[in-house]
Amino acid sequence: MEAPPDNDVLWARSLHYTHRDGSPALGGVSLGVREGEILAVSGPRGSGKTTLLRCLSGLVPAQRGEVWFNSVPVHTMGPMARERLRRDRFGWIDPAPVLVPELNVWENAALPLMLRGTARRRAKTAALEWLERLDVGDKARKRPEDLTQAERQRVCITRALAPAPSVLFADEPTAPLHRADRAHVLRTLTTAARSHGITVVLATHDPDTAALADRKVSLLDGRRVHTVHLPPVSGTGEAAAGAGGDGARGTHTPNGRTGANGTTGESEGRAACSLSV
Repeated sequence: MEAPPDNDVLWARSLHYTHRDGSPALGGVSLGVREGEILAVSGPRGSGKTTLLRCLSGLVPAQRGEVWFNSVPVHTMGPMARERLRRDRFGWIDPAPVLVPELNVWENAALPLMLRGTARRRAKTAALEWLERLDVGDKARKRPEDLTQAERQRVCITRALAPAPSVLFADEPTAPLHRADRAHVLRTLTTAARSHGITVVLATHDPDTAALADRKVSLLDGRRVHTVHLPPVSGTGEAAAGAGGDGARGTHTPNGRTGANGTTGESEGRAACSLSV
């Protein structure tokens, strides 16, 4: 069993996962996440982003493959050990906000801290500070039922950040927010993560959200997609003659210009995608 690189806080190799109905979710995904890095996992809906985050966090064990956290093999842990790991070292943000209805806002935000054994007063102070940063400090004593959907999601983000986890898994964290609110919340999340040295694995299908990350990996149908940049292609009179049978005839370019003797006068770059095995 090969240990992961020392500079990777998270490392996964050849993860496979199939849903109960038999549909594949992950087909051999491998990746490494460096400490303090914000990594965006992008791809269309159904590409395997959520399943990847769930396997990396130990929420569900991959059916094949390895997951390492700080050189500790998560894939060999039992359910109780994985639960302690998630409670003590990881944070999680779901696309839909889920709060404890019997607790008020600050109590919901402070809950992970108190579960770790932090004193109530200290946990409350930390929760209130983060609620202010997320612009819901004035809702601290309200119940979840009194909040809007967007406000509840801000509280969930606060709850994930307040304990300063080693790794924060964020699955479409701004999905319930209005477009005007997304940029502010994402800036707050990424700035807080960088200032506190929190590693973030962020699943998103939104290119603007992915652009805020330090690095991006793309998934398609449960496998990583690699973009391969091919060398530029220059049209020539001979090539035009070979393709069209008439070297003197002009060749149309994507921008509508035609070069002399059938040449474009410019090189068009090409890119192709390949799926990892």
